Amino acid sequence: MKLPSGSNQNLSLAASTSSDPGLQRLVGRLTQSLERDTLVQATTSALRGQLNVDRVLLYYFYSRWQGQVTFESLSDPSLSIYGSIGPDECFNDEYAALYEAGRLRAIPDIEAEPIAPCHQDMLRQMQVRANLVVPILTERKGLWGLLVAHHLQARSWSDDDLAAMRQGAADLAVAPAIAQSVS
Repeated sequence: MKLPSGSNQNLSLAASTSSDPGLQRLVGRLTQSLERDTLVQATTSALRGQLNVDRVLLYYFYSRWQGQVTFESLSDPSLSIYGSIGPDECFNDEYAALYEAGRLRAIPDIEAEPIAPCHQDMLRQMQVRANLVVPILTERKGLWGLLVAHHLQARSWSDDDLAAMRQGAADLAVAPAIAQSVS
């Protein structure tokens, strides 16, 4: 049987990978990252469709209460806030403790809800009127991130919406690629 061109190189790479522990760890981390990314993207996309909202995102904490938007599913590409970070003074130990305790925050209209001015200003800049936030809690890290739904118009959040977001966050929290991560 004739092997396709380049197959010898693939066989050599596979052989060297199996004998090089450093390369094995690298391939393992890359595989884990790809699995995590696929799961998060599928989860945010499914939730956006189910909730019929303009944006569902993952806000990942890369350091103590410092994070950024690392995934998003959008009704329109012009709504992207990918890479955005929240103002440091807006998310502090007090808010983190609430989310670490499992707080779910559903705001039907940011203009009618008593929220911190820095939070309200940040949501206005993102054109958000309705906001739903659920923590992603892992055993290893605690508050790993926030799963967030945004809508550009005021809207009520149903019990089904809350349950779907909670389930999405729970599914992410126990996924091996997330649950086993330390950073």
